[in-house]
Amino acid sequence: MATPQKASLRPVTAEEWAALERIAKASSERLDRVRRARAVLAVAQGAPFVRAAQQVGFQSGTTIANLVSRFNQHGLEALSIAAGRGRKPTYDPAARGQIVTIAQRTPDRKLDGTATWSLSTLERTLRQAAFPRLGATTIRRVLHDAGSSYQQTRTWCPTGTAERQRKSGIVRVTDPQTEEKRG
Repeated sequence: MATPQKASLRPVTAEEWAALERIAKASSERLDRVRRARAVLAVAQGAPFVRAAQQVGFQSGTTIANLVSRFNQHGLEALSIAAGRGRKPTYDPAARGQIVTIAQRTPDRKLDGTATWSLSTLERTLRQAAFPRLGATTIRRVLHDAGSSYQQTRTWCPTGTAERQRKSGIVRVTDPQTEEKRG
């Protein structure tokens, strides 16, 4: 026997109804938001929680009961993922900035043991400096988020820039269409 519905959906305003229908039909909207919008619409049209859950692909009516409770309190914000979900960032923006700063400086051959940064040499230097548990994958992600990419010369450079050898010496060349190409 199903658990009885304790809370019912509050009356949905015309603006909320229009927004729910728009979200439920949108192909460009996140799938989880679409499913939640369809569930709220089903309940608003009189479907029991269990039937609404079956229609949108949720496992149980309890999920819909929790959604209805959130919708009654917060309105359309209930369709989004609640704050606090997901893993918290391990490194704050200041630490990420420090990683990028160290990666952008030219390595000292004697101190760092290299002429150009590779992920492994950068990892070793950063671990000695301030981040004892930092891994190469995290370094790569931080540098990529900061707009740098790994070049064929085995160096990390800001995307859209390259160092070229000229008669006058090494010259940094910048592509003016970088942002357009990145999309």
